[in-house]
Amino acid sequence: MKKLMTFLVLFLLGTVSMQAQGKKFNVYAVGFYNLENLFDTCHDAGKNDYEYLPDGRNRWNGLKYSHKLKNMSRVLAEMGSDMLPNIGCAVIGVSEVENAKCLTDLCNQPSLKKRNYKFCHIEGPDKRGVDCALLYNPKFFSVRNVKLVPYVYDLPQDKDRATRGFLTVSGTLAGEHVTVVVCHWPSRGATSYYRELAGRQVRVLKDSLVKDDPNVKVIVMGDMNDDPTNKSMMKELGCKAEIKEVGPKELYNPWYNTLVKKGTGTLQYQGAWNLFDQIVMTPNLLHKEGANDYNTLKFRKHEIFRRDYLFQKEGKYKGNTLRTHAGGAWLDGYSDHLPTLIYLMKEAK
Repeated sequence: MKKLMTFLVLFLLGTVSMQAQGKKFNVYAVGFYNLENLFDTCHDAGKNDYEYLPDGRNRWNGLKYSHKLKNMSRVLAEMGSDMLPNIGCAVIGVSEVENAKCLTDLCNQPSLKKRNYKFCHIEGPDKRGVDCALLYNPKFFSVRNVKLVPYVYDLPQDKDRATRGFLTVSGTLAGEHVTVVVCHWPSRGATSYYRELAGRQVRVLKDSLVKDDPNVKVIVMGDMNDDPTNKSMMKELGCKAEIKEVGPKELYNPWYNTLVKKGTGTLQYQGAWNLFDQIVMTPNLLHKEGANDYNTLKFRKHEIFRRDYLFQKEGKYKGNTLRTHAGGAWLDGYSDHLPTLIYLMKEAK
């Protein structure tokens, strides 16, 4: 595995004692971004994508599509660059992308092409045609296996429904087995029950991955359409807000305190912040206080990715995220969600 970037411990941890030992670390950024309706301009058979056609409600044409690709690639390329300039993320999960053509066009944007980003994607059953995908830089992440685990409705009245599954990508990062599960849970147009069901199903999926390889490090990410405080995340998926509370079969959710204590999030509704875009992890990614365990990948920090250009500068919705469309008008913006990031580190050999 090629080294991503080496940092002195003093820079990352602020501990003089460890700096004196001359230890250095490789750092890897892992991100998630809801691309808010990255559609091409052509109809996909069987999909309800009509509003994103040239004669559809949004008058979606080649000009708008090209601007959307440019805007999305700008954000994706800059994610992680605060800590890793000119390198960015090793892997990025994305949601709300229509098909492989959109992903190919996205990765061919200059800012992403120069890093040789590839993608994992499996066409899903969502009626509107939006899927999840995983972008990755092959210099740092190599893919072992890709599968789409279906979301299974369990009520009789839902037997003919279908929605986005859980894209599960197993690979190697920093010489270790890491599996990323990319999600886009049912929207808030549905009741909480359906997101709780998603939480239960992803927990079963996580447990099966760990059973298959007890050493695998699992990262679950996505637009959960719920906050870290909701039942789907806390009870059903089994997330904990504090590292010391995380049991062997649970997950750590660093975003709980970001929302509850810092009062900020990744999208706004009626002036209040929600934090739907979360990245959670199994306990083998957590550093044990006082332990010298950075010889394997460990979680170091998390952040919401913010740039001034991602926000509206004026008008009634000043301070809100700058979307592609709003009120029927094309804003040439980005997304209604902000991206999220975690940073992992490992002692350099």
